[in-house]
Amino acid sequence: MKRLLLAVLKITISVGILAFLVYQAQANAVFADLAERSKDWKLLGLAAAAYFAALLITIVRWQYLVRALGIDFPLPDALRLGFLGFLFNLAPMGIVGGDLLKAVLLARHHGGHRAEALVTVLVDRVIGLYVLFLVATTATLVTGIWRLDAPSVQIACKGVWLLTGLLTLAVIVPLAPDLTHGKSTRALGRIPCIGYPLKRMVLAVQTYRLRPWVLLGCALATVAVHSLLALVVYWVCAAIYVPHPTLGTHFVVAPVSLATGVLPISLGPFEAVLDLLYAAIPLPGGGAMKPGQGLVVALGYRLITVLIAAVGLCYYLGSRREVAEVMHETEAGETEATP
Repeated sequence: MKRLLLAVLKITISVGILAFLVYQAQANAVFADLAERSKDWKLLGLAAAAYFAALLITIVRWQYLVRALGIDFPLPDALRLGFLGFLFNLAPMGIVGGDLLKAVLLARHHGGHRAEALVTVLVDRVIGLYVLFLVATTATLVTGIWRLDAPSVQIACKGVWLLTGLLTLAVIVPLAPDLTHGKSTRALGRIPCIGYPLKRMVLAVQTYRLRPWVLLGCALATVAVHSLLALVVYWVCAAIYVPHPTLGTHFVVAPVSLATGVLPISLGPFEAVLDLLYAAIPLPGGGAMKPGQGLVVALGYRLITVLIAAVGLCYYLGSRREVAEVMHETEAGETEATP
């Protein structure tokens, strides 16, 4: 019941945010204007290609993290699980999200590595989020956009700075030297029922701590990912609107808007923040974009993700039985664990 109520709450919030944005767009005749505008389909194609490249980099990054723990993980397997995870993160089916599905499938193919499989997914997610917030923070400070006399911009920038600081602490603590010389890890291992997997997870994290080049390589790859995503948003915007914010501006508005993805809401925050920032940041020739135009760009971005998810759908159709078994086992396990 709690899970159902939480899902309903998330959907309600998403629908509420999108409804408000659509109302704004209608009030400014944004959709009518969109129908009359010519679109640059080449730029939209470039945007789709850039997003596909960014997704491939994230999948290879995860493969690199898995192999760093000594688990044999060929690229074809990484692509299959990576695209399946992307599909399920985009349109979750049941209570099993894409990250959990990837971890369970990886563990299923490599018996005895369940804890390590979960750690690779968690570390991959943390690196992606942390570098995203670092890029967003750096962009706001370098460009000085936070000095704009616009409350929406200042709130967004300060929120990103705060979350960057919190994530920095979350990254430093598990990677810090173990001052207990292994005693704390052994104590975890003695906890009834959950001790052994917790110990395995801590040891996996410590493996990354001893291989800083692995984390550095993944961080650099993630910078490339978020640079490509900024290009995606820029090309979608440039394909629809002239004039439009500069590419440099998009290296601020895209990471800051995408950083709201840390919120446990599928739709709404990214669209709302992008729309607010577009309307607050001056265009090169003066003026600013109209409220609602940011929503159109965000929806174009979302459409590209849906199109690319078709690759994951193909993988899903080829392994429906295995995925269904994993979903059933995971849902049953979570149901039994619920008091």
